[in-house]
Amino acid sequence: MSAKTKIVVLHMKELIYTLIFAGLGILLIILLLFMFLPREADGEAAPTMNYVAGVYTSSVLFGDHTVDVQVIVDENRIQSISMVNLDETVTTMYPLMQPALENIGAQVIEKQSTEGITYSADNQYTSVVLLNAIENALSKAEIAEGEVEE
Repeated sequence: MSAKTKIVVLHMKELIYTLIFAGLGILLIILLLFMFLPREADGEAAPTMNYVAGVYTSSVLFGDHTVDVQVIVDENRIQSISMVNLDETVTTMYPLMQPALENIGAQVIEKQSTEGITYSADNQYTSVVLLNAIENALSKAEIAEGEVEE
């Protein structure tokens, strides 16, 4: 058996470059994983609904007059809530209707849900009717679980 001594020469400059590029490669892989892997929803965040974008209405009967509550949504957000076909007679007979809708509409847009909406006791019946109309319009806009968007 002959023992031959082998000498390996490592150039310090090449070793440092290799370590830097390996570190940058690992950092790039971690960055790509954070960017492209789906994130888990936080417990505090409300789940976003999927809607068919458009304008949806629901009718409410006040006396002899019909008022339409209009809800505008895009694919995953409620954009606005308003009343259309509002007769002057209805606004005179039900003066709390417009402020109640503005209050409820602002809360629904902020929360993106009809859950947990608060209203004053002064106009609770009007608020409940308007809230039901908003829920009805949103149910028209919701995508069914098995439905596939094209």
